[in-house]
Amino acid sequence: MAKRDYYEVLGVAKDATNDEIKKAYRKLSKKYHPDINKEEGAEAKFKELAEAYEVLSDADKKAAYDQYGHASTDPNFGGGGFGGGGFGGFSGGFEDIFESFFGGGGGRGRNPNAPRQGSDLQYRIHLKFEEAIFGKKETIKYKREEECHTCHGSGAKPGTSPKTCSKCHGSGSVGVERNTAFGRVMTQAVCDVCGGTGKEITDKCTTCYGRGHVEADHSVAVTIPAGVEDGQQMRLNGQGEVGSNGGPYGDLYVVFQVEPSDIFDREGTEIYYTLPISFVQAALGDEIEVPTVHGKVKLKVPAGTQTGTNFRLKGKGAPKLRGTGNGDQHVKVTVVTPKNLNEKQREAIRAFAAVGGDTVVEDESNFFEKVKDAFNFDGSKKKK
Repeated sequence: MAKRDYYEVLGVAKDATNDEIKKAYRKLSKKYHPDINKEEGAEAKFKELAEAYEVLSDADKKAAYDQYGHASTDPNFGGGGFGGGGFGGFSGGFEDIFESFFGGGGGRGRNPNAPRQGSDLQYRIHLKFEEAIFGKKETIKYKREEECHTCHGSGAKPGTSPKTCSKCHGSGSVGVERNTAFGRVMTQAVCDVCGGTGKEITDKCTTCYGRGHVEADHSVAVTIPAGVEDGQQMRLNGQGEVGSNGGPYGDLYVVFQVEPSDIFDREGTEIYYTLPISFVQAALGDEIEVPTVHGKVKLKVPAGTQTGTNFRLKGKGAPKLRGTGNGDQHVKVTVVTPKNLNEKQREAIRAFAAVGGDTVVEDESNFFEKVKDAFNFDGSKKKK
């Protein structure tokens, strides 16, 4: 099975800072640590995370990975025949000295004519709270480097073609003598004629001026899945910048920024709503219309409901991004104490206080009717 992209494994963008990479690793490693997560596949996931973090947290390894992908993690990658990673992988040690003196670490130079994938790009989409819940289709527009339509990436004027560099003979590098502690030695440097490409362009394309690529407007249709959250991202293959030497385009990472709701809070697939009710509704009970992201629903509030009571509306939460069905909506009741009571309302409250919480009222039904009347409350109206 092909390895997943390390940035995808950690859930970070290619331009993520070292702190962002570290934070993402700590969060996911705790979730999938074999001592904590006993689910099948957790250990393999943990190892994958550790492998990705080992590469992306090291500046040199990350730079190599960004240029060569998973090939850079091969023990024999660029070993110049030394195998097992050259001289034991001592960072800043003899291997680096060897490279400085003798050029390219004993033959580790890359082929300047080898196809290379283009750079990745990032695009931020701003979504309203409801758009993140239900998803949407949107066409995004941005600028990227694309293959020149005039020369088709060669950089040469139509009818002509690049030729092998006369100085480096296509290698992209030339020998340079340098004074070192060991005397005068020959090192390798980027060819100053072809700039390391191994090719010379005599007649340059008049559109791209020999670069082989141009900046152009680009658009792509994006299907935003239902249930995305703030900060999540999706990768669109081949929508990044043009590669070189016939290499593929890079990828586009679409990052979602979701506006908060005025009335709802969200945690994953669960949605939370605070429902204010009067103390009469709390005492006598009521059936109330409650807003959800799926529309209004009726909630039966039992008599004697207290502040802080929670009700669950099953299936009225956000869709599950990786799965089927929805989460739930949690409704927390807050009993509102009335202000600026009129005399009739004060009288009703005094009557309630007079009978006491545990005292049996002689005509209880008549008493509650007076309370309803005093506060202009009719349960049949289903007031919110």
